[in-house]
Amino acid sequence: MKPRKTEGADIAQAWREYKKTKKPELREQMVLRYSPLVKMVAGRMAMTLPPNVEIDDLIGFGVLGLLDAIEKFDPSRGVRFETYAVARIKGAILDGLRSTDWVPSSVRQKARELEQTYAEMESRLGRPPTDQEVAQALGLSREELDSWLMEVSRSCLVSLEDLRFGEAEEGEGFDPLERIVDPNAEDPVRKAEWQDVCRLLGEAIDKLPDKERLVIALYYYEGMTVREIAQTMGLSQSRISQLHGKAILRLRGRLARLKYDLVG
Repeated sequence: MKPRKTEGADIAQAWREYKKTKKPELREQMVLRYSPLVKMVAGRMAMTLPPNVEIDDLIGFGVLGLLDAIEKFDPSRGVRFETYAVARIKGAILDGLRSTDWVPSSVRQKARELEQTYAEMESRLGRPPTDQEVAQALGLSREELDSWLMEVSRSCLVSLEDLRFGEAEEGEGFDPLERIVDPNAEDPVRKAEWQDVCRLLGEAIDKLPDKERLVIALYYYEGMTVREIAQTMGLSQSRISQLHGKAILRLRGRLARLKYDLVG
């Protein structure tokens, strides 16, 4: 009696066969096998979006990301498909949202002003500015600043990979997915670039205020939803969204400044 193949061996064999033959029926099997990833990612992202954004639309965008991941995935790199696919699915959903221009221009303008203010004040003060200091710099009351942050927090939906060095133009910046090293042909230059990106992003996260750093850690590294983070920290979901938005604005501002310092 032949020993039964393990699930991992079955999956590896399925990938080898698909990459070799590109049969449509095999691709359909891959889509069915990994479709729960799309629902998981779309569900998590929906938690931080306005109610007018339909989760079915997110799933539709995400399926495109899954198809792209299946086509571009290289099993020989030794990276789990789930890890690779989740990033691609998130990216496709973000691209879909951007293409529909779901964020009003007034909110985008507020986000730019906040990001610039956080970056300039942190550079001048040598520490993260307080909410009161940011409000004074923008000529707002604390209540008005809170209102801005709540609006902007809905547009701060990113993956950490998207941060790179701030808002890079298409084709610029460092994309960690493109820096996954082939174990059979390691490129020392790319490895050094990847290590620099990880180091700079890690340093930027370490300098966040405690609550914002915890939200980033729980959301991006622990995979918790906004609701779960709110329960863990004993705060409301709206407060968690606000903390997440402020953290992303600080990170964008800090990394953008580092980019200009490196270029200059």
